[in-house]
Amino acid sequence: MFLDNIQTEFYNEILGNRCLLLVNFDIDAICACKILQYLLKNDNIVYTLVPVRGIQDLVQAYEENCEEVKYVILVNCGGTLDIVELLQPDESVVFYILDSHRPYDLCNVYSESQVRILGQPDNEEKIPEYTEVFRDNSSDEEEEEDTDEDDSSVAAESRLSKRRRLNEEEIEKRRNRRLWDASRTQIMFNYTQYSYYGRSSAVIIYELAWKLSRDTLDVAWWGIIGATEQAILGKVESRVSVLETGNLQSHVSRLSHRVTDSEKQHATAVKLTYDKDLQLALYRHWTVEASLKHSVPTAVSLRLWSLRGENRLRELLAEMGLPLAQSKQRFSAMDLSLRHEFKQMIEKLASKYNVDSIVGASFTLQYGYRFKYCASDVVYSMLALLESTTKERLPQHCFLDALDCLSRKKKDVVERGIEKAKLMLSNIYKTAQGILEMKQVKNAGPFLYIVIQDGTLDTRLFAHEHALIMLAQFTLKAYVETSRYRNATKWPLIATAPFSEEDGTCLVVGIPPLCEDQPRSLFGRAFEQAAKNTSSYIEADYFDTTIIRLKIQERPKFFDALTALLII
Repeated sequence: MFLDNIQTEFYNEILGNRCLLLVNFDIDAICACKILQYLLKNDNIVYTLVPVRGIQDLVQAYEENCEEVKYVILVNCGGTLDIVELLQPDESVVFYILDSHRPYDLCNVYSESQVRILGQPDNEEKIPEYTEVFRDNSSDEEEEEDTDEDDSSVAAESRLSKRRRLNEEEIEKRRNRRLWDASRTQIMFNYTQYSYYGRSSAVIIYELAWKLSRDTLDVAWWGIIGATEQAILGKVESRVSVLETGNLQSHVSRLSHRVTDSEKQHATAVKLTYDKDLQLALYRHWTVEASLKHSVPTAVSLRLWSLRGENRLRELLAEMGLPLAQSKQRFSAMDLSLRHEFKQMIEKLASKYNVDSIVGASFTLQYGYRFKYCASDVVYSMLALLESTTKERLPQHCFLDALDCLSRKKKDVVERGIEKAKLMLSNIYKTAQGILEMKQVKNAGPFLYIVIQDGTLDTRLFAHEHALIMLAQFTLKAYVETSRYRNATKWPLIATAPFSEEDGTCLVVGIPPLCEDQPRSLFGRAFEQAAKNTSSYIEADYFDTTIIRLKIQERPKFFDALTALLII
């Protein structure tokens, strides 16, 4: 069930009780977790934090930590699953779900007490009514019992007379039951057809901190990073992102006014500002040339993967009046006058070079003289740290590194993440460039797909879902930009890369077409149905249903089944 008042129905309930905190491996979840940790620590609430990468991890984490736990908080996980059926908990255990994945499982929505969802549903979610999907069978059982009693009393009657007793009323009831079942099937199909994302979990928990009068500039910053991750990865439509930014900006203005003049003048004061900025990846920590090349809007508009595109980039730099020697230096080492004028230089030529989308605004946190990062810098840093798992470095360590990025005292971790992010973005760009130059984007009819072959450059990076999604989004935008087909904007794209050489499995992700105002993907249900039609075994272990693992040898027939399914 949905909670109307998170403060009284959630936070006041868990006060004084030990909690189990299960957190998904994504930036929004980590930011929400950081705010929750801050609140729980203030009220001396004992909790156990366990990061979970998928459904199997979730089950294992609950089984290992469920003793003496009454309240379980699920962050960006569990909302799309029948959590009671999956975990088989004691009746006394209560689950609080804070999940941006949609659609919600209806058993969670209509649970009377054991499952409670933080926040209220949007009108666009179109959750079916209880009576449309659940039916009380007690009346049917009573009718069957009455029929059995009547049958025993007239045992001597002939079979013919028994058949006559199936009067029109009983036939009508059976007909209504069949109609209801057919209606339910259609309603459930319509409700679960698309996978998409709702509001940022970090922002929801930030608003809880605000209502508890515990919000600070740091807490607001964590909420901002969660919302920024959704915008960067295209999880929500731009309209929703703009509205959320306006909401957060009002909170930042209010909190900034609390700071006294003496505190503002102090060198170590925390300053959180919302100013006009350029949507270029890590440009303050990189060279201008590299940032322009590895930012999706500029790379796509200028077609930088081609020789002509590189020439256009040099033309842009020349027309800006930025010497090549300066553009190849780290931004912080450029001439001071060029750094101050850089934004105006880009703005003047944005329309001419069709890169208007990079002119915008962003939040920036400054602490002292050296700690100054915009929200997207921290998002890229956290993504790179989260995706840097190796045989020697466990995913849980990467999770904690990403969590440390949110601490102002861990500047070295943020910087290490930024260096890894540069490498990640460079590898994504090089891989996309190779795919586009070799014309490896294949058209299957109802969708496009790309296959990253084993042994290619940086294959290991794309065994992580976030990196593969970023590659897929870049490739799709670039393909649509250069395509001669009118319907190119209507095609979704599937990207697949080797996952485990030992098991012979690959990772498969599906992203929605560019024409969709609200990024809704139909691949979640489509993957499930295609696997069923081909008797293929897929590991749908991710909380995002548009991400699966599949045997490489079964990939061709799986794609054929997917084509047949979506072409109808």
